[in-house]
Amino acid sequence: MINELISKKDLLDLAGISYGQLYRWKRKNLIPEEWFVRKSTFTGQETFFPKDKVLERIDKIQSMKETLSLDELAERFSPSVKTETKITKEELLQRNIVSKAVLDLYLNENGNIEQFQFDELLEVFILDKLLTSGDISLDEGKMLLQVLKEARGSLSKSRYELLFIRKLGVTSCLLLSGAESIMVDQGSKVTVRFSVTSCVEELKTNL
Repeated sequence: MINELISKKDLLDLAGISYGQLYRWKRKNLIPEEWFVRKSTFTGQETFFPKDKVLERIDKIQSMKETLSLDELAERFSPSVKTETKITKEELLQRNIVSKAVLDLYLNENGNIEQFQFDELLEVFILDKLLTSGDISLDEGKMLLQVLKEARGSLSKSRYELLFIRKLGVTSCLLLSGAESIMVDQGSKVTVRFSVTSCVEELKTNL
C-alpha cells in the first residue's frame, strides 16, 4: 500500500495545530474534502488523512499565511486556472520555467506552438520535472505526453496523480483521480507517484 494514512489526533499533535484551525482550513478549501478519510476502528469512526500530502499542505499554509490571506491561499491551491493564461515559448525559456531540451522534445511530439495555453504549459512543465529529475526515461516521457494529451482540458480542473508502474521490464503510465491508496501485485513496482495538483500550484506560482 502506498501513501500512509495519519489519524486526525496524530496530525494535530505532529503539526501543532488546533481542531478549529484544521476545520477552518477545510471550510476555506485549503485542505481538500477528499483528504478527510472516514474509517471504522475499534473505538468507532475516526478521520484519517494521506500523511505526506496533508503535512506538506499544512507546511505550505503555515509558511505563506503571514503574507497571503486565506482566500488568496485558497486560490493558490485551487486546481482551477484562468483560461486566458498564455505564454510564448521564448518566455518559457527566458523565465527558466522549463529547459530547452525538454521544450524541444515537447514541440517535436506536438508540433510547433507559438503561444502555450495553460494545459499545454502544464504538460511540458510536468515532462520537464520528471525528465530532469531522472525519474523517467525519454521513452517514458513520450508515453507520459500521450496520457496527458488524452486528459487535456481536465488536468487543471480536478485533482490528479500520475503513476508509473514497471512489471517484467515493461512500464505503464496511469493517471488517477481521487485515489489515496494504491495496491499493486507482487510482480509490479511503482517507480513514480507524482501529484499533478501540486504541479498546478507550482506552475501558477511561477506564472
